[in-house]
Amino acid sequence: MEGLLDHGLRDILTRVGGVDRCVSEFIRITDQLLPARSFTRVVPELLRGSRTRAGVPVRPQLLGSDPVCMAENAARLAELAPAGIDLNFGCPAKTVNRHRGGAVLLGEPELVHAIVAAVRRAVPADVPVSAKMRLGVDDEARLLDCAHAIDTAGAGELAVHARTKAHGYRPPAYWESVARVRQAVRLPVIANGDIWSVDDAARCRQVTGCGALMLGRGMVRRPGLALAIAAQGVRAAEPAASYGDAAVAALPWRRVVPLLADFWRDVCTRVERRHRAGRLKQWLNYLRVAYPEAQQAFDALRLVNDPEAIGAWLLSIEELPALVRRAPESENVQ
Repeated sequence: MEGLLDHGLRDILTRVGGVDRCVSEFIRITDQLLPARSFTRVVPELLRGSRTRAGVPVRPQLLGSDPVCMAENAARLAELAPAGIDLNFGCPAKTVNRHRGGAVLLGEPELVHAIVAAVRRAVPADVPVSAKMRLGVDDEARLLDCAHAIDTAGAGELAVHARTKAHGYRPPAYWESVARVRQAVRLPVIANGDIWSVDDAARCRQVTGCGALMLGRGMVRRPGLALAIAAQGVRAAEPAASYGDAAVAALPWRRVVPLLADFWRDVCTRVERRHRAGRLKQWLNYLRVAYPEAQQAFDALRLVNDPEAIGAWLLSIEELPALVRRAPESENVQ
C-alpha cells in the first residue's frame, strides 16, 4: 500500500489494537546493495526493535527479481534485526511489473522459488522469511505451482491476495482459490482481499479455512476493524448505533478524532508542506465510507490546502469530544 499505509499511519493504526503484525510498503531492490538508511527510511521501526510505538512487530518487505541481489540486500537488512523479511510477489502496479517486480513474477514459478530460496539461505535461521502472492498474472493456471515454489523454497508463511494481477482490486475476491492454496501447501496461509467488516472476516475464514487474515484498505477505512475481529467470539460486540458496523462500534468517531490529529501532527513533521493537506484528505477519503462525520470533515477541507488552516480546524474538532464528555457533569451541576 505504497503512498498510503506508511510508518506514520502504521503507528496510528496499531495503537487501536487487534493487530498482531505489520508488513511494510515494499522496498525496491534492483542491482545495488542498499545502505542501511534505505531500509530505515521506509521502516524506521527498525530503529526501535522493529516494532511500532504500540509494540507491534513490523516485517520489512522486499520487491525484486534478481535472486542474488535480493539475497544480498536481505542479508544487509538482517543486520538491522528485523522482525522478519517479507517478499512481494503481489504488487499489480504496471510500473512495477514492467520492471519485473511484484505479481508479474507469478508467471515464472522457478524464479519465484529461486528468490525465496536465496533469501532464506542468506539470512540467519531465526529471521522469519514470508511471502505474499496473488492468484496469478492473467489467470490461475500457475497458482499452485507458485505456492509450491514458495513452500519448498523455505518460506515460513504465505499471504495470498485473492485476485490475479489482471483483476487489480476489482471485486470480488476469490477466497475459494485461497482455500486451494491452503490445502496444497504445508506452510501457514494468510488470507487477504475484500475483508471490509467483521462479517467479511468470518466468511473469509469459513471459505478459506485460514485462521489468520491480512487487512489492508479495510483497516484504513475502519481503524477499529482488527480490534472488532479480535473481539469476535470472545465477547459480544457492542451495538453499532445507527451505523450497523461492529468496527465502527469498536472505534467510534470520538476516538478517531484524536488519531486524526496525531496523524496530522506527524505528517507536518516529515512531509513537504505542499503535500500535507493531500495526505490528510487521502485518509479522510477512506474514512468517509464508514463514518458520516468523516464525510463532513472531507467536505469542510476539500478546498483547503493551507496547513495552518487545517491545523486550526483539526484543533477545533479535537476539542469537541472533550466537550461532549464534560456535558453531563455540567448538566448535573446545574
